[in-house]
Amino acid sequence: MLWVKTFHIFFVISWFACLFYLPRLFVNHAQNKQGEKHELLCGLENRLSKMMDFTLIFVLISGIGFLYIMSSGFEKYYFQQIWVHVKLTLVVLLMGYHFWCKTILKNFKKGKESHSHVWFRVFNELPVFLLIPILYLVIAKPF
Repeated sequence: MLWVKTFHIFFVISWFACLFYLPRLFVNHAQNKQGEKHELLCGLENRLSKMMDFTLIFVLISGIGFLYIMSSGFEKYYFQQIWVHVKLTLVVLLMGYHFWCKTILKNFKKGKESHSHVWFRVFNELPVFLLIPILYLVIAKPF
C-alpha cells in the first residue's frame, strides 16, 4: 500500500507542476503571439502538455489503486464519507482545468487565442484554489 501511495503522491506533484507551469507559459505566449518566440513557446507548451497527459494517466491509475486499497475493494463504508465525494469532485474539476489548458494550447497553435496575458495570470492561479481544499480534505477528513 505504501508504494501505491508513494507513486500517487509523486505523480500528483508532477501533474501539479505541469498545471502550474503550462499556464505560465501561456502568459508569455499571450505577449509573443508571432515570430520566433511563438514557435519556441508552441514547442515548449506541446512537450509540457504531453508530460501533463502522462502524469494525469498515472495519477488516475495510482489514485484508483490507492482508493481500492483504502476502501478494501471499494467497500460501501468508505464511500459513505462525504469528504471522499467532495475530494473526487474537486479532482474532476482539476481534470477539467487540464483539458481547458489543452484547448488553449490548440488555440495558440492555430493563432486563435484571444485572452490577454493578464487573464492568463489569473487563470494560472485557479489550480491553487482546488489544491488547498483537496489537501485539507485528505489530511483532516472533516466529514
